[in-house]
Amino acid sequence: MNNLISVIKQQMKINFINLETAIKTYDRNSILCGAFAWRYVYHTIHSADKWFINPFHYKEPEFHCENMDNPDVPCDIILTDCELLSYMKDTEEKILKYLDTLSDSDLYKYPKDCKYTVLELILGQFRHMMFHTGMLNGITISEQNKFPMFTGLEKEKYKKDVLFDE
Repeated sequence: MNNLISVIKQQMKINFINLETAIKTYDRNSILCGAFAWRYVYHTIHSADKWFINPFHYKEPEFHCENMDNPDVPCDIILTDCELLSYMKDTEEKILKYLDTLSDSDLYKYPKDCKYTVLELILGQFRHMMFHTGMLNGITISEQNKFPMFTGLEKEKYKKDVLFDE
């Protein structure tokens, strides 16, 4: 039985719901530390895509250019929110399929050529994704004076078509 993997999978689904809401409610052109907010969205998704499974055996997406995942470095490529949401959905699907291959005992193992355990990689991405989702939501709250919907442990209360808690 994979009780821990099941919990991780459910919580990761919630993380992606919250990130999707942040993307649908933020102002992509807001400036955060000198970069457009959409760059932080890409940074968050790219990090989950690269670091959740094994960052040392990873193939960049075709549209990626060098340092695109670093909001501090200027980038000539501009992704639309539709492209970001599509990349997010692809990354979510990839991660959920990966979790389906794991057993609870795998959490203590090290992926090939990786200095972090599977659990460390997963927890690192939970932390990273929620940090940036909160950052984006903070900008939305500050600029729009509206609080984006946020899904927690009681996922069944999530209202898919409601973007703000009003």
